[in-house]
Amino acid sequence: MSAWAADYPVPKEADWVGAGLPLSHGRNAAEVRLHYTTLGAPSGEPVLVLHGTADPAPPCSRRNFAGELFGPGQPLDASRYFVILPDALGTGKSTRPSDGLRARFPKYNYEDMVLAQYRLVTEGLSIKHLRLVLGNSMGACRPGSGREIPESMDALVPMACQPTEMSGRNWMLRRLLVESIRSDPDWNGGSYTSQPKSMQRILVQFGIATSADRRRSTSRRTRARRRCARTRSASRNPSAANANDVLYQWESSDDYNPSPGLERIRAALVAINAATTNANPPELGISKREIKRVKGGRYVLIPASGETRAMGLPAMPRYEATSRDLLQRAPRMGKVAAAQSTTTAGVPRGRGSVPSRQRVRCG
Repeated sequence: MSAWAADYPVPKEADWVGAGLPLSHGRNAAEVRLHYTTLGAPSGEPVLVLHGTADPAPPCSRRNFAGELFGPGQPLDASRYFVILPDALGTGKSTRPSDGLRARFPKYNYEDMVLAQYRLVTEGLSIKHLRLVLGNSMGACRPGSGREIPESMDALVPMACQPTEMSGRNWMLRRLLVESIRSDPDWNGGSYTSQPKSMQRILVQFGIATSADRRRSTSRRTRARRRCARTRSASRNPSAANANDVLYQWESSDDYNPSPGLERIRAALVAINAATTNANPPELGISKREIKRVKGGRYVLIPASGETRAMGLPAMPRYEATSRDLLQRAPRMGKVAAAQSTTTAGVPRGRGSVPSRQRVRCG
């Protein structure tokens, strides 16, 4: 964990195991393990930080992100906040196909990931209300669950996403990635003995296709040096990705569509996108238009520069004023919810405390 800065608490890792997760495709996951990392004391105001597709919590700990958010006096100062960074279902050290079931692993979608993380927070950590939910890319759709559980969080920061169904270039690139792996003879219906060779190539191509990184475009590298860099990238950590895990992770976005319930969001919201992303091109004006449907919602576009990258994540913490303003103006709805809960204090916990799929639907 050398990426963690020395001036805030050492991160702690743990697993939560839950039973009987109902999945949207008609099957149940008998037992689900969610791995998570925390920063700060549990007595702090809880903050949930969610990662992008196939990019579990540790990347969120990189110095250019965590080093500008969690230190003393920074927007999410870990001496004040209890920061939770879970690995999504099917990702990182959480339950995933590569644990042994391979292609027999039950299908899951965004809705199922939301429900699993809701249970982690409410059952595993006994937290009923979050001060903030911050998500990047795939993780940005999960703050959309605020439209279905409007009093469960005070503030939302979805980054590098669009509040509409998965479509256009983003959908096509995801399907190309999935079909490239499935059509590789080495995949063998998920029962491969070595990772399909096409996987590393298509992952590199996907990264290039979704990026408008100015540094890459203005690089003075010669053609030979660029070819060498691509080769190193494709061959780096060949066992780091597992083909079945990758397939499940990228297919889980097929039904993403937060649009129907945007008006029901009650949390203070700031949506952040970057002008450098090709996956969610800001010139279409979709986010700017749709965020107006959220009462009090704001849209921030990070302009292209030599510092921004594909999804704009590294640039986000530089908008510290925006983050501070959001937390300062977001009312603490948890206090209201706590007062209301006294009228139902006699209701036993258990399966009834877990929201139905309809309540946590995220698209």
